[in-house]
Amino acid sequence: MLSEKKLESKTEQLSIINQFSSSLLQITHLDELFDYVTSQVVKRLGFVDCVIYLTDQNQNWLEAVAYMGVAQDTERYEVLQQKIPIEAGITGHVARTKKPFISGNVSQEPMYIADSRPALSELCVPLVYKEHLIGVIDCEHPEKDYFSANHLQILSTVAHLLSAKIHQVRTVDHLTATVSQLNDAQLIEKCILKIANITYHSRELDTFYDELYQIVYTLLPAENFFIGIYDTKQDMLEIEYLIEGGIKCPAQQKVSKSQLKQTASYYVIRTQSALLCNREQFQSHINQGDFNMVGRSPHAWLGVPFVVNDQYQGVIVLQSYEEEDTFSSQHYSILTYISRQISMAIDRRLAKQALEHRALHDELTGLANRYLLIERMKHAILSLGRSQTSKLHCLIYLDLDRFKSINDSLGHEVGDKFLIAIVEAIQTCIRKTDTFARLGGDEFAIFMENINHEVEVAQALSRITEAIAKPFVIDTHILQASSSIGVAFTEKDSDNAITLLQQSDAAMYEAKSAGRSQIRYFNNAMRSKLKHQADIENDLQHGIQNGEFELFFQPIFTLNAPKVVSFESLVRWHHPKNGLVAPDQFIPIAENTGQIIELDLHILDLAAKQLAKWQQQNLPSVKVTVNVSSRHFASLEFIDHIRAFYDKYDLQHGSLCLEITESGLIENLGLATKIIEGITPLGVQLYLDDFGTGYSALGYLHQLPIHVLKIDKSFVDQLTTKDTPLIDAILSLAKSLQLEVVAEGIETPKQWALLKRKGCQLGQGYLVSKPMPNEQAMSFLVAQNAKDGSSTAE
Repeated sequence: MLSEKKLESKTEQLSIINQFSSSLLQITHLDELFDYVTSQVVKRLGFVDCVIYLTDQNQNWLEAVAYMGVAQDTERYEVLQQKIPIEAGITGHVARTKKPFISGNVSQEPMYIADSRPALSELCVPLVYKEHLIGVIDCEHPEKDYFSANHLQILSTVAHLLSAKIHQVRTVDHLTATVSQLNDAQLIEKCILKIANITYHSRELDTFYDELYQIVYTLLPAENFFIGIYDTKQDMLEIEYLIEGGIKCPAQQKVSKSQLKQTASYYVIRTQSALLCNREQFQSHINQGDFNMVGRSPHAWLGVPFVVNDQYQGVIVLQSYEEEDTFSSQHYSILTYISRQISMAIDRRLAKQALEHRALHDELTGLANRYLLIERMKHAILSLGRSQTSKLHCLIYLDLDRFKSINDSLGHEVGDKFLIAIVEAIQTCIRKTDTFARLGGDEFAIFMENINHEVEVAQALSRITEAIAKPFVIDTHILQASSSIGVAFTEKDSDNAITLLQQSDAAMYEAKSAGRSQIRYFNNAMRSKLKHQADIENDLQHGIQNGEFELFFQPIFTLNAPKVVSFESLVRWHHPKNGLVAPDQFIPIAENTGQIIELDLHILDLAAKQLAKWQQQNLPSVKVTVNVSSRHFASLEFIDHIRAFYDKYDLQHGSLCLEITESGLIENLGLATKIIEGITPLGVQLYLDDFGTGYSALGYLHQLPIHVLKIDKSFVDQLTTKDTPLIDAILSLAKSLQLEVVAEGIETPKQWALLKRKGCQLGQGYLVSKPMPNEQAMSFLVAQNAKDGSSTAE
């Protein structure tokens, strides 16, 4: 039988409590506190068995944190009930009721749960602080009726003091943890701000990765770190950034397809879910066949996926090979944020690359555009001055013959595919160092650097013409291509890239004029022609500023009862050196250089001014048409220009009208329609010039708000030798669409008679009058009106 000394006096109780209270001031750790209570305080009270239980966070369990008791001779004292449900036993009862329990014979208590050494007496008091349950102190004794009221009182006092101390220590621990968390949070916040900053300000991705890693290293165990980008189209993982053992390694390593599929990184990318695991968990994934062991076995592994766009996915990985470096859920959260920043940075880089590529390349073919071609030409020409050996550069200018007819007859989709097929064929015939460019539409250029002899160019041209002459099958259509080719060379660093482009372009036009599948090399005759064109270009601006342009007027008349109804204005240039220059000598040059916009507006101003003078002189009212470039029908600003002329000169409604060729109108059909509708309230009529020479307008004619068709002179010329069904078709089409028709180039009475018989309403041509200066034109109109008046009087 065990024997303990019972508590004998109130004095001894107070001594124990006083010493306990004093000791509580010195104790700062809960483990030390519990050990002191069981081994020093309760033991002095004469108890032989004591267990301190604390509740879990949800107060579902009581868990033993300290105990004291008498062990058997052969074993160490341990508590059998280490974890007790809060609804079970006497301890659970005390915990739920928060009231003490004392019993002299627990064998009669149904709530009693026997331990390995059953007791007879039990004393259990709650640990409560401000109505909040903390746990219980449970004491047992093998003798009946051992515990007294004094025992209950002293143990309750101990429990009260202990509860207050537990709360105090927990509060301090919580504050300490909170301060630590705040410090960690501040560090993380600073790092996140730094990451966000470098994401938007780092110009180069390599610099971004370096700066990013320096930040990551302050937050995470990142001795082994890498960023991988997976290209879904090429099925290839590329290591963008790699740190091994704290040392930066060469990146841009590509993981082969066969090896890629076996890696944990690919598993993370494929599943699009993060993977956080220790060595055992990592091995478990290997055993399940999720991936294989590639390289060393990690002690811990953390990988987070991210998505850049439809083509690129990524993964950021931390690996630990040291026991002390493990990864937590907090590391996972930080790495997830970092992965988003990496995704944004890479997306920005790809977007920038895409923009740069679009700015320098043709969208359809992927070839270099005009700007990139000229830049490479400039660089190459400058290098001629640094070369120790004699070298040539060559520019080949290609224009596909009759490509427009394929677009018109089979549609742009077939045309685009045909262009791509031709480009692919040509690429097999040139060097990888050559710059292949699309200049627009069906025009291409090939810049060949560092040519040793012109024969190399001739051989390349032979390969090109042979390759594109073979039939191409495009959407079941068998198509054949041919091209007109111009060639120009440069061998001096003082040459100009733009000049070289102009020379090869001029040679190409000479080839085109000679027929299909021709090649022409730039020569001195072409040089003289180019100089003449350049002189015209320079003189045009001066001509506009100095008022060197004059309008001539050719009557448009009715065929049934001859009467002038309008004039077509035709520009002439009084060149100070070359005399009177016809439009066909300077209009194409103005069109190519873009000067046509300013020139057209100047001519419109001249026409509007002349109309205003005729109106002020009370002369017969008449319409005047002005030929304008299709370039005007690519901008709504043209509406404002026409309105300005009507307002400036107070023109009569519909007196100033416009002429445009059908091909020019079709180029910008949608916008052209809006422009025509915008000037219609002014009464402006639109004349479709040279109708019948193209193929596009017939399909779109019903969509265009035009008023007059002009049959091209080439069809009228044929009326003297044969019948022309096309004129009949045009007249029939115009009648169905309620359009007027003007036949251009009437030079014989027979043409007049035939057109009149066919139902053509209006005509224009030398048979009535050549273009005349303004005073002669108005005199002609007055004379015609007087003649009509006298005929009527008679």
